[in-house]
Amino acid sequence: MGKRAKRKKTEALALPVAGRVAIGVVAAAALGYGLLSRPAGVQPARKQAAHQVPAPSTAASSTAAPSAPVHVAAPVQPPAPAPAPVPIPVPAPRIETARIETPKAAEAPGRFARQVVDYVSHQPPGTVVIDTGNTFLYLVLNGGQAMRYGIGVGREGFTWSGEQVVARKTEWPDWRPPAEMISRQPYLPRFMAGGPGNPLGARAMYLGDTEYRIHGTNKPDTIGKRVSSGCIRLTNDDVTDLYDRVKVGAKVIVLPAQAAPMLAEK
Repeated sequence: MGKRAKRKKTEALALPVAGRVAIGVVAAAALGYGLLSRPAGVQPARKQAAHQVPAPSTAASSTAAPSAPVHVAAPVQPPAPAPAPVPIPVPAPRIETARIETPKAAEAPGRFARQVVDYVSHQPPGTVVIDTGNTFLYLVLNGGQAMRYGIGVGREGFTWSGEQVVARKTEWPDWRPPAEMISRQPYLPRFMAGGPGNPLGARAMYLGDTEYRIHGTNKPDTIGKRVSSGCIRLTNDDVTDLYDRVKVGAKVIVLPAQAAPMLAEK
């Protein structure tokens, strides 16, 4: 083959190779430009798991206004039924009863202590004999004996003597001073309810239709003395004992202070 034919053949082969090279350069340039022009924030897409929730993109979160926190309310449960009210037992009303405590009596002197003594008497058992002069009261018993009590009696000018009966008996008696006593002692109360502070003490035995009484006292140190307005007083312990022994209707004999004793203690 001649040189001219070889040259034409070489040029014919070189032209397709040059085209290919040019096409490759253009494709590479286009690929490089595409890579360089891709936004920096664009990341290749990843396949998310079905159970994951996509998080908001950084770009969106940086430009959008902050949203309020979302609170997920707990499921509303139906209210439990209110318990049935338990009935509260109502206590029975308390009935207040008056109760008066007997004050502790002071010890009486030995000779005035309550005691059983031998006693000669023609009076039936149950009779009360008051020895005003010696400040003793005797309750006649069976078998020639008597229960002897120390007493306080009327002061000078207020003693009396005679026979009476026990007309009535009262526990913790009220006191209404008689008009004669109020005229002598106008400072006295017109009425005083029964109680430990009452001068009639714990018990009273009223003699006939008179204003005289056998009664207790809140001043046990007056036993054996002449201080009353004619009534006979005992300690509260002694008058309570006598009150339980003496019956309504019992005879009461009050001996004169200076008279010879009708009855004798031996």
